[in-house]
Amino acid sequence: MVEKVYVTYNEVHKLCQASADQILNEFKPNLMIAIGGGGYVPARILRSFLKRPSAPNIPIQAIGLSLYEQLPSAKPSDPVETPGTKVTRTQWLDLSSLEMTNLVGKNILIVDEVDDTRTTLEYAVRELQKDVETAAQSLGSDEKTQFSIFVLHAFHRSALSWIVVTHDPHH
Repeated sequence: MVEKVYVTYNEVHKLCQASADQILNEFKPNLMIAIGGGGYVPARILRSFLKRPSAPNIPIQAIGLSLYEQLPSAKPSDPVETPGTKVTRTQWLDLSSLEMTNLVGKNILIVDEVDDTRTTLEYAVRELQKDVETAAQSLGSDEKTQFSIFVLHAFHRSALSWIVVTHDPHH
């Protein structure tokens, strides 16, 4: 049985805040890419802490990747999700709304809430690197693009817990 681990919104907020200075000072991201759906909230919170005086907010783009499969459970109201074996791309980048046409030469922070199998993160990085390589070849550019990953919670594949973010500290 999968154990649910409850964390409050305030705890997520504090985790993002605690990491922000190091990310800003050592990596200096130009763009955040949130892996949906779990990466949206931490990316938005993190952006508040990555704000530099007299600089614009770091833009957030979203990619939709699905790895989890819903399995039948004893109670239909409480379905169990388990990691699948194949990543499905449901949404990809749309840079047309930004003042950038590609990812070449950028520092890109990929944000997700959980890393339990590494499958989704590996897929995201591999596909983003392909996009960068294609754009760099087209531009004849050798500028280096860097990726960094921010994950709220990482645990080994055999862990039997599931993170549930709640506004209620009593669940």
